[in-house]
Amino acid sequence: MRKIEIQMNQAVQSGEDFNLDNTSVHHHEGVAIVRLYGSKIAEVGDGFITLFDGDYKSSTTKSRLNALMAEFCSPGEGVFQKARQWFLKANGVTIPFESGVTLR
Repeated sequence: MRKIEIQMNQAVQSGEDFNLDNTSVHHHEGVAIVRLYGSKIAEVGDGFITLFDGDYKSSTTKSRLNALMAEFCSPGEGVFQKARQWFLKANGVTIPFESGVTLR
């Protein structure tokens, strides 16, 4: 995990805002909103995480999402790419990634 992703996760957990390079975390009504290059890529709240691709399925977006999932989801869950298509492994199943999916 990259240093910026560790700091991002710490900001989500602590409830403090964070802004470094291309990644930011802001809190609104108990929900952490994570942005990459200004585009929302995740919302993390009490007992849920909602994942977005930010309209750009980049390796950096995928890395940030996987860092969040490593911290706030069950072990082994994550986003991966196969044949230029994104997939989500969560809750014991693998499905095509859809922006806006919520995991509980």
